[in-house]
Amino acid sequence: MTDPSSTAVPTAPALAAGIYHYDETDRRFLAERVEQFSRQVARRLAGELTEDEFKPIRLMNGLYLQLHAYMLRVAIPYGVLSSNQLRGLAAIGRRYDRGYGHFTTRQNLQFNWIKLVDMPQILADLAAVDMHGIQTSGNCIRNVTTDQFVGAAADEVVDPRVYAEILRQWSTLHPEFSFLPRKFKIAIIGGEHDRAAIAIHDIGIRAKRGLDGAVGFEIFVGGGLGRSPFLGRRLADWVAESDLLAYLEAILRVYNQYGRRDNIYKARIKILVHEIGIDRLREQVVAEFERIRGPKYRLDPAIVDAIHKHFAQPPFAELPADSVVLEQAKSENPAFARWTRSNLTPHQRPGYAAVTVSLKPTGGIPGDATSDQMDAVAALADRYSFGEIRVSHEQNLVLAHVRQDDLPALWQDLGRHGLETANAGLVGDIIACPGLDYCALANARSIPLAQEISRRFADLDLQHRIGELKIKMSGCINACGHHHVGHIGILGVDKHGVETYQITIGGNATEAATLGQVVGPAVGAERVPGVVESLIALYLERRTEGERFIDTVARIGVAPFKEKVYGATA
Repeated sequence: MTDPSSTAVPTAPALAAGIYHYDETDRRFLAERVEQFSRQVARRLAGELTEDEFKPIRLMNGLYLQLHAYMLRVAIPYGVLSSNQLRGLAAIGRRYDRGYGHFTTRQNLQFNWIKLVDMPQILADLAAVDMHGIQTSGNCIRNVTTDQFVGAAADEVVDPRVYAEILRQWSTLHPEFSFLPRKFKIAIIGGEHDRAAIAIHDIGIRAKRGLDGAVGFEIFVGGGLGRSPFLGRRLADWVAESDLLAYLEAILRVYNQYGRRDNIYKARIKILVHEIGIDRLREQVVAEFERIRGPKYRLDPAIVDAIHKHFAQPPFAELPADSVVLEQAKSENPAFARWTRSNLTPHQRPGYAAVTVSLKPTGGIPGDATSDQMDAVAALADRYSFGEIRVSHEQNLVLAHVRQDDLPALWQDLGRHGLETANAGLVGDIIACPGLDYCALANARSIPLAQEISRRFADLDLQHRIGELKIKMSGCINACGHHHVGHIGILGVDKHGVETYQITIGGNATEAATLGQVVGPAVGAERVPGVVESLIALYLERRTEGERFIDTVARIGVAPFKEKVYGATA
């Protein structure tokens, strides 16, 4: 194998490429927010504010009160971090939490053991690395998410980071949209393949190019999971770049006016779409769009160009498409070759690859990373990927621009920190919310089941033989683990005070999005790993050449899987 010290050279510039860098206006705003919240925390600690009075204030800053402690949710806009920011998060985890953080399906980071007295300093520490917790909670537009491979994916036609950043600036403290009927989530992609699950967002956006090369947007609306799952419906096939903000403003205004506020379970825009229909909603949106479109809401090309400069391509080298070093290392080390099969994604530049760093070791807690691991990934990003890290909605990290020649050394370095697991997209790459171990809303535990299923499939050779199979698990109906769109979905439910689990199969969060179908009655926690094994065993028996699990489910239906789990009398 290649010696890391002989092949890798520092490649991180003073300011990492692919990162939006704050200016003085941004930093002044954060400093004012930190000072304001510090005074509010002091009033709460002094008893001048009750918890009910303090609650909306803390939520505006991303601070939740969970089962055992406060939880702070840190915004990671469109999942992009500099190495310096990741080090800042590591330091906060080490100083104020228990030495780790939890990466979420919203591309954010949560600290689960925060003390209120420390919050002012934590926000100051976040602001020092251009980060905050604003709009990670509340009935507002939440963190805009995107494809973790933006700027690197071979199928990308438009870089969605540019527009995600524009949407972040447009939506932050928007005077009309800070108190919506319910929380509101937007995801945007820039290619045909959907790696951001746009179908399950309140607004899903696909950026594309017309025949003349102009940028436009396909808009979907009304997606969402939870108690009433719906896939987004196409609202517009083409919205010109200059009209993007006006069109989204029109959608939010219609929702703000007609969205229900009398029932929290019927407050999302998906319910409005369901109740009045997509055609009626389109009429309302188009009418509002035509009323407000004009210079005030037009997206100025100069603004787009200015934002685009923040996401300039890093200084790529001119490299051959194939790496002799990589091929030799694969031939010499089967474990490394296995990792390259699952954890590499083709890059748009010859000689490079995008690397998924799995946060799902066997028996581990999905999405958790220790402060030491965060520091290690930051150092590896500096060394191998221009000082930039991505967070995926599947709770992993990504080094997006790694030379193929450096992959053997990177793999060895990852192994020194327990980050070399070759399971991206496989059975062990489980999505799971924190569940009843932390969350005050949960009905059942997610983490112990995810750990046990991971142990049952610890054999990586078996995982690779099974192939692509996405298990997604939620501890309650709020569906933070996206179980509805899991190839195998697991939902924790409370049945007369007993934690039980409902199993669905056939869900899909990509451009071919589908909602999973229930296999049968909920089962106890002790049965869930065995049920997963039975479902996979039937798939292996019945699959045809090249079929994935979801392909087999689509071909033969749910009934054979139900019989496998519950018997012939099911």
